[in-house]
Amino acid sequence: MMKNLTLIFFIFSLLSYSQNNFTSARSIEISENNYEEQLRSSIVKNIEVTNIGPSVMSGRVTDLEVNPNNPTEFYVAYASGGLWHTKNNGTTFSPIMDNSMTQNIGDFAVDWGSGAIYVGTGESNSSRSSYPGIGVLKSLDNGKNWENIGLRDTHHISRIIINPNDNQHIVIAAIGHLYSNNLQRGIFNSFDGGKTWAQSLYINDNTGAIDLVYDPYNFEIQYAAFWERSRTEWNFIGSGESSAIYKTVDGGKIWKKITTQTSGFPTGNGVGRIGLAIYDSNIIYAVLDNQFRRKGEKKTEGIQRLDFKDMTKQDFMSLDNKELNLFIKQNRFQNELNSELLKSKIESGELKPSDVYKFLTDANAELFDTPVIGAEVYKSVDGGTTWKKQNEEYLDAVYNSYGYYFGRIHVSPIDSEQIYIYGVPILKSNDSGKTYVRIGASNVHVDHHDLWINPKNTDHLVLGNDGGVNISYDQGVNWMKLNQPSVGQFYSINVDNADPYNVYGGLQDNGVWMAKNNSFESPYWHESGHNNWTKIMGGDGMQIQIDNRDNNIVYTGLQFGNYYRLNISEGTRRVIKPRHKLGQSPLRFNWQTPILISPHNQDIIYFGSNKLHRSFNKGDSWSDISNDLTKGGIKGNVPYGTLTCIDESLFTFGKIVIGSDDGNVFLTLNSGDSWENISNNLPSNLWVSRVIFSKHNQSRVYLSLNGYRKNDFKPYLYVSDDNGISWKEIYANLPLSPINVIKEDINNENILYVGTDNGLFISLNRGLDWHAFSSNFPRVAIHDLVIHEGTNELVIGTHGRSIYKIELDLFSKYLEASSNQNIISFLNINEIKFSNSWGNKMIYSSETFDINLVIDLFSSKNKNFEFEILNENYKVLNQGNFNTDQGFNKIKIPMVIDKKLSSKYLKKIGFKSKVSDDRNRYLSKGEYILKVDNQDLRFSVK
Repeated sequence: MMKNLTLIFFIFSLLSYSQNNFTSARSIEISENNYEEQLRSSIVKNIEVTNIGPSVMSGRVTDLEVNPNNPTEFYVAYASGGLWHTKNNGTTFSPIMDNSMTQNIGDFAVDWGSGAIYVGTGESNSSRSSYPGIGVLKSLDNGKNWENIGLRDTHHISRIIINPNDNQHIVIAAIGHLYSNNLQRGIFNSFDGGKTWAQSLYINDNTGAIDLVYDPYNFEIQYAAFWERSRTEWNFIGSGESSAIYKTVDGGKIWKKITTQTSGFPTGNGVGRIGLAIYDSNIIYAVLDNQFRRKGEKKTEGIQRLDFKDMTKQDFMSLDNKELNLFIKQNRFQNELNSELLKSKIESGELKPSDVYKFLTDANAELFDTPVIGAEVYKSVDGGTTWKKQNEEYLDAVYNSYGYYFGRIHVSPIDSEQIYIYGVPILKSNDSGKTYVRIGASNVHVDHHDLWINPKNTDHLVLGNDGGVNISYDQGVNWMKLNQPSVGQFYSINVDNADPYNVYGGLQDNGVWMAKNNSFESPYWHESGHNNWTKIMGGDGMQIQIDNRDNNIVYTGLQFGNYYRLNISEGTRRVIKPRHKLGQSPLRFNWQTPILISPHNQDIIYFGSNKLHRSFNKGDSWSDISNDLTKGGIKGNVPYGTLTCIDESLFTFGKIVIGSDDGNVFLTLNSGDSWENISNNLPSNLWVSRVIFSKHNQSRVYLSLNGYRKNDFKPYLYVSDDNGISWKEIYANLPLSPINVIKEDINNENILYVGTDNGLFISLNRGLDWHAFSSNFPRVAIHDLVIHEGTNELVIGTHGRSIYKIELDLFSKYLEASSNQNIISFLNINEIKFSNSWGNKMIYSSETFDINLVIDLFSSKNKNFEFEILNENYKVLNQGNFNTDQGFNKIKIPMVIDKKLSSKYLKKIGFKSKVSDDRNRYLSKGEYILKVDNQDLRFSVK
């Protein structure tokens, strides 16, 4: 009976996990339209947001398009950083999608004749951070304006091609939803420039088109690669029987599957992502992510982790003690363990050989060590009728186990045997893929995603990878790195208490970096020899905590809990990851494992797996202060049932709250002696993206849930004023976009900040309504927010456009001044120091030095205001007007004397000033009054 009940509970759990409230494409479209109106009426739309970089490590490229007639002009698409344009061979780039509704790109195409740009939104690489899109965008004016021309429910578009003989004929390959099944995927044709679309090839609702190429001599002949894949929070399946190559000879009217069981190309459940390259009407290449398991591999020297998976007791007891001791030492077992003790535990039955395998098996090991066949190259010389595998040996370390992240192949336009493939490395073959040479370099990142071969000079290559763009003029012997755009994909950021303070950030596949907060991006570092930003950790950079007693001890690390304690000044590091004991169930760590320094004692560290761990000695040793705080996990190849966030109350030591990826929120008031589940009244099974205690009210808790991994894009945001007994929704007018982070203002409890997958928002009334930032700020995913208390600046970690910051004083000043009932409230005025250079020409330039009085103010309405500048005796020196939008405004008033005022009048009032090169007189040193709307604002020129 108990077994039956357990089975029923397990099935019910799976069903509850699989329940989804998918957000429809129509709902997103309506939300976008409402969002546009919100932007126009936002009271913070004029607040300037400052980008501080970094750019040196760049970010993930998904596509490149180069002008074939002028290869110094090209466009670069970044996965979540928008579309960038250069006309000077990458010396500088300009973003041309900042005014669009998304920065997420899978592929794009340029009609170089007309200038039309088609952007397929939503990255197709299918990783855990591959954001969806909103269909196809089109621009006819190089990005000044964008129009959504349809296919909104594709989510992820993998390829766009334009008929070279008819630029109104567009063909699109869509891979479709990542986290759910859907119908709008496959091949789509438009014959009117995107006004209408027709689906020409559809397989099923979890198989979509991942690549598309056409015969360079006949556009009617096309090849499409279809890929069956599915992802949930706990599992990714990157292969299936529906993965195959299709061909059409009539422009898509009829498609035929050409990778059959007799074609020579693999078929079945192990067929993963396929990339295509075409040379002519006969020669086609395909690169396959073969997910079938390897057979008959040679034994690696020494004892390996996998050896213990199915090892018998007898085989274990026969292991050489010397080799076993070396294995124990290399793999960080408990210090007291040795071969003799371990064998005695196996002999007695206390442990099994498989426990050794389980002890060493974590998500990182599974990511790199799964023994699949991996990348394979196939060639057809008869238009795809038959295929032959080219590589005789395994292409080790090209894909590892994550070929879903790559999948491209290229053939030289003048040499049918010269091909390029890439994954982690980039490889070149001159014999159709039989042998390869690696052509990367020390200034070329790994993890490659696109390559352009100049058809007029095949020595010239342009390469896109996780580290941006590289150019070679000798077929990859040497490379230049083009890293001007700030397109870093940050997971997490933090700040210290240095002066000036440092900003730290962990990036997708680009490690952990730090820099002074007053850094700005410029080419000057090439002269100084040192970039503002310094790398302190490699891999995928994750969360950061800083011991602010000396700002020298930093806790950070890589994916799945592989964290370290760094001593920045000494350049040393120590592993601090908690580990289960041999024989216990392995701990489960989130991709971005949460870590927290206690605000009450910075020797105390909290660390989250599926349990909460605490260290009293900076991570040297750990104790568990909870049991499993998740729903227990679900078996799969992605760790699930893991903690995602931790916070400790500033009011009470040991009052801790945690959130998990499966929707649990637990609270302890006594350092873990007991825990209470406070998530019972919340939507179930959603990723807890953030849970934080208020800094102003000891019973208040803020919580955000994220449905991205269920294709549920609603903004779930809550507050509790009774420690989680009850919850109140506070997402009000937030647009449809999952929430990643909520931050409470440190000075005013009514001010909240929220970062979503599509922008940054502020509430001045504790969540009753929200306003979007948009000035100099694209609609990019915000992953983290930190307030530096000493300067009251908000630091913003984006996943696609690096790091920004905002000065926050204006918001609390406005709330303090809002009770005065004035139409206009002056909040800040710049300090002005007199200079004889005002109005005079700059050396070797026709431009002059101009000076303005810069005022931050809040206006309760859109209005034109008249102003006067008066001297101390209220004599008029200048007058004019300025316009304000409702909300915060930055007004600039020239510091000049009204030209209508006569010299006689100026002499009479005692004002002395010479005429400058620009024929203006400027205010001299003294005290002045700005009069606006019957209010006097005094200022000085010093």
